[in-house]
Parts: sequence; C-alpha cells; structure tokens
Amino acid sequence: MTDMRPVGYVIGTLVSLLGLTMVVPMMIDLYFGSGDWDVFFTSGVITFGFGVALMLSTQNGQQQGLSIQQMFLLTTLIWLILPLFGGIPFILGATEASLTDAFFEAMSGVTTTGATVFSGLDELPEGILLWRSMLQWFGGVGIIVVAMVFLPELKVGGMQVFRTEAFDTDGKVLPRAGEIAARISVIYVALTVLCFLGYLLVGMTIFDALNHALTTLSTGGFSTHDASFGAFQGPAEYVSAFFMILASLPFVRYVQLIAGTAKPFWRDTQIHAYLIIIFGLTVGFSVYRLVVNADHFEHSFREGLFNVTSIISGTGYASVDYQLWGAFPGVAFFFIGLIGGCAGSTACSVKIFRYQLLWASMRAQIRKIHSPNGVFTPRYQGHPVTEDVLSSVMAFFSFFIVTLGVTAVLLAATGLDFITAISGAATALACVGPGLGDIIGPAGNFATLNEPAKWILCIAMLIGRLEVMSVFALFTIRFWRG
Repeated sequence: MTDMRPVGYVIGTLVSLLGLTMVVPMMIDLYFGSGDWDVFFTSGVITFGFGVALMLSTQNGQQQGLSIQQMFLLTTLIWLILPLFGGIPFILGATEASLTDAFFEAMSGVTTTGATVFSGLDELPEGILLWRSMLQWFGGVGIIVVAMVFLPELKVGGMQVFRTEAFDTDGKVLPRAGEIAARISVIYVALTVLCFLGYLLVGMTIFDALNHALTTLSTGGFSTHDASFGAFQGPAEYVSAFFMILASLPFVRYVQLIAGTAKPFWRDTQIHAYLIIIFGLTVGFSVYRLVVNADHFEHSFREGLFNVTSIISGTGYASVDYQLWGAFPGVAFFFIGLIGGCAGSTACSVKIFRYQLLWASMRAQIRKIHSPNGVFTPRYQGHPVTEDVLSSVMAFFSFFIVTLGVTAVLLAATGLDFITAISGAATALACVGPGLGDIIGPAGNFATLNEPAKWILCIAMLIGRLEVMSVFALFTIRFWRG
C-alpha cells in the first residue's frame, strides 16, 4: 500500500504557500480601492488553514526520497488540488463564478492553458486580474521543475533522455528538486522582470506590464483585456514574441550559461529546430498575407511572428482574429498548436524533441528497408537512442492521439459542433488556449460552453500538462499493487 503521508506533506506545504500568496492581490485591491480585498483575505485564510492542517497531519511521513508511486501521485495531485483552492476567489469575488467556471479558470491558469470563461475583463477588479496571472506564473515555474526532475525519473514520454542532461537526481528526488528549483526560479524571476521592463518601455501601464510579464514567461496567455494582445498592437508584440521564445527554450540551458558553459545551448538541436520552425512559419504567413490579404510587410511580419510564436509556444495570446486571414491560416494554426516548445521550458503540447526522436526512428526504419542486413541506430543530440526511450515516445504519441479523439467525441456528445469539439479537445490537451470557430476561436472564449464540456476540458488540460501518461498510469492495477 502506497504511503500517502509524504505526498500529503508536500501538497500541504504548497497549498499553504498558495494561501500566503493571496495577500498580494488583496493588497492590490486595497491600493486600487476595490471592495474585493476581503475576498482574498477569506480565501487566503481557508487555503492556508487547510494546507497547514494537512502538513501537521502528515509531517511524520517525511522522507528523503519518493517512490515511483508517490511521484506519480504527487505530480498529478498538485495540478488537481491547487486549482481547487486557486478558484475560491473567483467564487467569492466580483466574478461570482460557479464551481465549474471557477475550477475551469483556475485549472486553465495553473496548467498555463489560457482558455478563459470570463468576459468583461476590462471591468474586473485588479486583484482578480492579478490572481489569474499569478496562477499562470506559478504553474509555469512548477512545470519546469516537474519536467526536469519528476518526468525523467518516471520515464514519461521519452523524458528520460534528459535524465542526466544536467541534474542527476540519483534517486533522491525531493532534496535535489529543491536545489534545481532554486536555480531555475532565480532565472525565471529575472526573465519576468526583464519582460516587465520591456513592456514598460513600449508604453504599457505598470499594471498591464506586470500581468502580461507573468503570463508571457509562463506561456500562459491570460490578459487583462477582452481584446487580449489586440489592445497592445505595435512594438509590444515584438517584446512579447521575444520573451515567449525565451520561455519556450530549455531552462537548464540558462542554468548552464550562467555557470559558464555555453556549448550545450548552442548545440541543442531542440533549440535549432524550434527557432527554424518559428522563422519558417513567420516568413510563410508574411508572404501569404502580402499576396492574399494585400497587407504591408511590417504589419504582416509582426502579426505573423507574434501569433505563430504565441500558438506554437502554447501561450495563446491573440492580437487579431487570424481566422479572418482565410481558411489556410486557420487550419495551419490548429496544427502549429500541436508542435509545442522545448522540453524543460514553460511551453506545452507535444514538444520539439519528440518529433525529432520520431523522425530519427523513421529514418532508421526507412534505411533498414533499403538495407535489410544493416544495423541502423536512431541518434539524438549525437547519442544513440535506447529502445526504452523510443518505446516511451511512441507510447506518448499513441496516448496523445487516442486522448485527443476520445475528448473530441465526448465534447461532441455534449452538443458542441465539430469544429468546436475537435479544436477544443486539441487546445485543451495541448494547453494552447484559443481554439477555432466563432465560439472558442481567438475572438471568443469558453464561457458559453455547457458544464459537462467544461469539466471534460479541465480533465484534458490536466492530462496534457502532465504529459498524458503520468496521469493514465494512476488507473492501472499494477500501479496500485506497487
């Protein structure tokens, strides 16, 4: 039987910390004279009290390392429980959200999906707006640590290729995780501050710059305006695109750069492929808009760069309704969202390295067909790829496609049309944000969806954010048998 005390202690610690952070939006509401400040006081007391109670009841179960079962449970329960408490201010505050909408918004925040059920953002109290951004910022740094520490240990989706990339946990997850989290957090905070300053320089207000810096570095996509980034067209789009790209690169490379080792950064094939794809897509859309939409060069390039970067990184900002560009861009953006950024970043979706491993495996198989007696080993970053890594990657793709199909069918069963169902399933599972169509497209939101559809999407966001298989593993008999 799996000992739940170590898992409960870690979750209790995180929940209590979440409660303490509610002081920040409370102070913001007091500063702006909003009557919503007491909402965060009440929510903070409830959240902090529960976290401390859970810590005290499980403190005798602390241990230096976690078993595989405990790690699987911890990674899933964190992203399930934190949105429950993170959504309390939405229920008690000016949004007066239902339990479904509050949990959806908080889950979308913590998983950095960016899909929202709230409209009238321009009129909401500043504390609520900041809290949405903070949830995404917490989720962004949290998923980096999970991707660098837990998922390689759990051999999820080929992540074990990064097992000894820079941090060898040597089976002692919690102590080593603290050290990794400390290094990454410093870099994460520093990049957020630089992004904040960049937004100020291009004319954003302090409040808008702060919120968008938090949601840019987390590649989350929540905005303080219903128009999203359409309210800041111009130089701000270049600043945002630059920092979205930085947030989509492996944070371990930044740690190595600061330590004086630059070669891994310049030699990382993930980074090469990611930047090449962004450049190619941006040029392609720029040419398309020049020829088909008769747009001028700077405008087409800026909108192409911003929206391509936003969707491929999973941020989900929208500066325009790109569906109005024509059928080709709409379909293209659907598939761009299924690419994703680099492993060990705040970006989501499938991730570049998995496509690279898939291509390496396909090349080896094609060469083997041509030369049946030859021995061809797939290679990644110059190293041979083991069979367990390839199997894990293939399993990930299989689970991802099946989950996408099942989610789309379930959404259609709730009454959604085909475009909304398939794009909603994809955008939730890939944690991108906007879907396609008039309802959940870049100019819409998820508010009008029925409650069953919203809960299905919440589950899809959780599964997608935790790399699919780490969630499904909990439903196997072998897992509970240990």
